[in-house]
Amino acid sequence: MTIKLSSHVLSFNKKLFLSVISLFIAFAICFMAFQYRREKEYKIELLNTQLQNYNDRLNDFLRGRDTLNIQQLNDYVCEHTFEDLRVTLINKNGTVIYDNLEKDPSHFENHHNRQEIKKAIIYGSGYSINRQSESLGGEFFYSAKYYPNLDYIIRSALPYNVSLMRHLKADSHYVWFTLIISLILIIVFYRFTHKLGMSITKLQQFAMKADRNEPIDTDMQDTFPKNELGEISQHIIQIYKRLHQAKEDLYIEREKLITHLQISHEGLGVFNHRKEEILVNNLFTQYANLISDKNLSSTEEIFSIPELQPITRFITKNKERSIGKEEKRMSLNIDKNGRIFAVECIIFQDDSFEISINDITQEKEQALLKKQLTQNIAHELKTPVSSIQGYLETIVNNPTLPREKINAFLERSYAQSNRLAHLLRDISVLTRMEEAPNMIETEPVNLTTMMRNILNEVTLELEEKQITAHNMLPEGLTVQGNSSLLYSIFRNLTDNAIAYAGTHISITIRCFREDERFYYFSFSDTGVGVGPEHLSRLFERFYRVDKGRSRKLGGTGLGLAIVHQLVMLHGGEIHVESEVGKGTTFTVELPLHQG
Repeated sequence: MTIKLSSHVLSFNKKLFLSVISLFIAFAICFMAFQYRREKEYKIELLNTQLQNYNDRLNDFLRGRDTLNIQQLNDYVCEHTFEDLRVTLINKNGTVIYDNLEKDPSHFENHHNRQEIKKAIIYGSGYSINRQSESLGGEFFYSAKYYPNLDYIIRSALPYNVSLMRHLKADSHYVWFTLIISLILIIVFYRFTHKLGMSITKLQQFAMKADRNEPIDTDMQDTFPKNELGEISQHIIQIYKRLHQAKEDLYIEREKLITHLQISHEGLGVFNHRKEEILVNNLFTQYANLISDKNLSSTEEIFSIPELQPITRFITKNKERSIGKEEKRMSLNIDKNGRIFAVECIIFQDDSFEISINDITQEKEQALLKKQLTQNIAHELKTPVSSIQGYLETIVNNPTLPREKINAFLERSYAQSNRLAHLLRDISVLTRMEEAPNMIETEPVNLTTMMRNILNEVTLELEEKQITAHNMLPEGLTVQGNSSLLYSIFRNLTDNAIAYAGTHISITIRCFREDERFYYFSFSDTGVGVGPEHLSRLFERFYRVDKGRSRKLGGTGLGLAIVHQLVMLHGGEIHVESEVGKGTTFTVELPLHQG
C-alpha cells in the first residue's frame, strides 16, 4: 500500500526523471569502476614492463658470458639497480641460483610453484601483485621472465609498500571529470524529462477527460511544448475533436432519423443479425399487432407470426447462404381483417435487416375507385356523345327535314353538350382534388355573404320552381378555407335541392351549433325526400336515385360526391338524413381553423 501511495504522490515527470537518473547513475558507477580498473591495470602493466625491461638488460649482461659469475652479477645488480629492487635468478627446476637480498640462497625453498614462475615457464613471462614472500617475508610485486637460451628465469621484485601502492593507485582526475559531466547531464536530463513528462501528463489528462466524455479546453493545444511529442499530442487532440464533432453530428442525425421514423406514415423496424431490435417506430408495432390479431409483448415476436413466415424464412435462408455483399430484398402483401399491408424486408451487408409495413388499403381502394371511375366516365360520356351524334346524323342525312324538327334536334344536342361539359368539369374537379389535396390555399371566408350570393345567382331557378330559400346564417360568420371550394360545396347542395327536391318547397341554411373545434351547418329542404335504401350510396360517384330523371335534368351524378370530397378535404364531415315525402337534411361539419 505504501508503494502505491508513493507512486501516486510523485508526478510522471518526476518519476521519469528519477528513472532516467537512476539508469544514468548506474551507468556512471559502472563506467567509473571500469575506468578505475582499467587505469590500475595500465599502471600495473607499466610497472611490469619496466621490470621486464630490467630483466632483459640483465639477461643481455649474462648472455655475453660463458659461465655465471655471482660476484660479477652482484656488481652489475648493485650498479644498475634502483631502490628496494630485489633480483632473483632461478633455474627451470625452481632452484634459486641468485638473490641480491640474500648472500646464501641455498636455504630458499624451491620456487617452482610460485605464481609468477609458473606463468613465466608457460607463457614466457608473468607477474604477481602483493604476494607474500615465503623466503623473506613481506609482500612484493613480482615480475618474472623465462629465457630459453640460458634456461633460467630472471625475476625482479619491488616491495608492496605504501609508496608502491600509491604508484599503482589509479588517478582521480577522471572521477572528477565524470562527476562534473554527470552533473551537467543531470541538469540536461531534468529539463528534457520535465518537458517530456509535462507533455505526457497533459496528454494523460486529456485522455482521462476524453474517456469520461468531459469537454476539452480549446486552449489545451497551446500548452504543449513545441517539440515532436507536442506535435503528436496536438494532432491527437485535433483528431479527437473531429471525432467528437462527428459523434455529435451523428447523434443529431440519429435523433433526426428517430424523429422521422416516429412520424413516418409507414411502420419501420431495424434489427441486428440476431433478430434483436435496434430501432422500431410506433406504427410498426401497431401494424404488427393488427396482423397478429393480438398485442405482442416484444417486437421480436413478429418472427413467429404465421403471415410473416415467408419473411422469416427469407432472413434465415440468406443468413445461412450469405453470398456477396449486395443488399437483398423481399416483399409481400398481407390481406388481414379487410386491410391490406405491404411488407418489405431489406437485408444489409452486415446481416442486419429492415422490415417496413405499409397499410395500402386506401391505395388499393383508390385504385379500385379510379378503375370504377374510368368505367363510369366511359359509360356516362357515351350517352351524351351518342345522343348528339344521333341527332346530328339525322339532320345531315335528312335534308328535307322540317325546320321545326331540325331546331328540336339542335336544342336536344345543345342540352346534351351542356350535360357533357358539366360532366367533364366535375370530373376535372374530382381529379384535381385527388392528385393535389394538400396544395389548396386557405383564407378567412365569410360564409354568410357567400351563401347570400349563391341564392341571388339561382333566383330564377328558385322562382321557376316556386322554392323559398332561407339564409339563417348569422352575419359575419367566417371560417378558414378555400373560397372557391367552399363555394362549390354550398352551390352543389343548392343545385341538388333545386333539381331533385321538387316544387313548392322551402330551403333553409343555418349554423345550429358551434364548439371549440367545429361549426355545424344544416342544409335542409321540405322536398320529396330520399328512400333509406339510397342514403348509404348518396355520395358515391355517378350514383343516381332516379337515373332516368337525373339524365333528363342533365345531372352528372357527381355533385354530391364532389361535396363529400371537398368537405373531407377541409378536414370536416358531412351526413345526410331524409324521409320520403318530408324532405332531406345535409349536416356539414367544418373546422374553425385549418391545420
